[in-house]
Amino acid sequence: MKQGYLIGIDVGTQSAKVVIFNLLGEQICEGHQPLRPLVIPAPQLAEHPDDDLWSSLSAACQKAMQQFRVLGLDEGAILGAGLCVIRCCRVLLKPDGALAWPVINWMDRRLNQPWQYHESYGDVRYLTTTSGYITHRLTGEFKDTSANYIGWWPMDNQRQAWSEDAASWQRCNLTREQVFDVVKPGEILGTLTPLAAEATGLPAGLPIVATAHDKAVEALGSGSLRQGVCLVSLGTYIGAMVHGDSAQTEAKNFWPFQASVPGKYLYECMGVRRGMWTVSWFRDQFGGAMAEVASWGESIEALLSKEASQVPAGSEGLITLHDWAAPAEAEYRKGAFIGFDGRHTRAHMFRSLLEGIALTMKNHMDGMAEELGKPFTQIILSGGGANSDLMMQIFADVFGLPTQRNRMKSAAAIGCAINAGIAVGAFDSYQQASERLVQPAEAFQPNEENHRLYNAINQQVYRPLHDHLDPLLMRLSDITG
Repeated sequence: MKQGYLIGIDVGTQSAKVVIFNLLGEQICEGHQPLRPLVIPAPQLAEHPDDDLWSSLSAACQKAMQQFRVLGLDEGAILGAGLCVIRCCRVLLKPDGALAWPVINWMDRRLNQPWQYHESYGDVRYLTTTSGYITHRLTGEFKDTSANYIGWWPMDNQRQAWSEDAASWQRCNLTREQVFDVVKPGEILGTLTPLAAEATGLPAGLPIVATAHDKAVEALGSGSLRQGVCLVSLGTYIGAMVHGDSAQTEAKNFWPFQASVPGKYLYECMGVRRGMWTVSWFRDQFGGAMAEVASWGESIEALLSKEASQVPAGSEGLITLHDWAAPAEAEYRKGAFIGFDGRHTRAHMFRSLLEGIALTMKNHMDGMAEELGKPFTQIILSGGGANSDLMMQIFADVFGLPTQRNRMKSAAAIGCAINAGIAVGAFDSYQQASERLVQPAEAFQPNEENHRLYNAINQQVYRPLHDHLDPLLMRLSDITG
């Protein structure tokens, strides 16, 4: 086996993370840098301030490499870096590849429509994804992965190349000259320029390797390659996904995307927009009284989870509907807490938030499993929420299935390292790489009594909520805007 190190670069909605692994799957060091809050110039618009994706990534790389050097390790033994950046964003670039406009985030309503130029954008030469932009900053190349083009892009997912259909380009209001060249996941995008090496601390000439969109990379890095295993990614956007072999272009309950394994597909059902962001929102709005206690060594989230663990399943009738960020097809929707009475405390609200996430995901995932004709046998949770024993148990109880987390929580970074390892010949196959880098940890077993209770709440109350609330929320939207 070739000796050396692999880097996983994972830039999400809220932070940039850079993790260095050895080829046995052991994490050697990590750099983490929070992103700045999104700029909201108007309702349902969202942009990343200044050049925040690049600045945060550079800082995270510097932190990881500083640790690497303190350990006295050989920079020449770093074989490659896999790059994964948040999906479903739009980046407008000048002819030289510099930002023409702040990066438009995936929560922005402009991305629900084809590209439209506005004179305020100035000199726009290229349109690309976040991964295309960061690839250019790292390598100087105008290249991107084929597997991060979701939404209004003329991408042929079966060929993993730009569409040859002129009508597809016309629908997206784009021309071939406006977009980057693309490569498949696991292929080299370019090598690190001296200028980028100075900004990041990574060694010049380092191969930068294409992955896929962030959820597909996370699925690869979670080990969810086996039939019946579904990954639930607990991020700002909470998604659920399984791997498949065919495009399934007629699917009604899920979307087929390019997977991080070339030629494979990732089936993803509808998720929860601003899912774990809602948990952070609750912490910031209602956890202030815990700040002094948290300074003793535990996070506010951990203390809230301890409180909520004492609340019975079902939160004694308190229900949370997760529409803090409404879907494009129903922009009038709002989040809701329903069922308050005198018993309810902050702990009930926090537990109800977590239960609402699990119930929402179960309803979306049931439709996907039924359409595929393959019931789920195990759930893997990834992301920061998987650190919570309470969240793990709630998912097990809602689904009635074993729910597992992995020892290393940086699933997207692991997926990046797997793609990089394949590109530089460190692994013989994706299966071998997954077995080496993905390390399972605890599995939580369902409580059957709680499972029956959640089923009753879901069938009789939770599923019909939108039918009853949508007419009222439409009227509220008309009144308040």
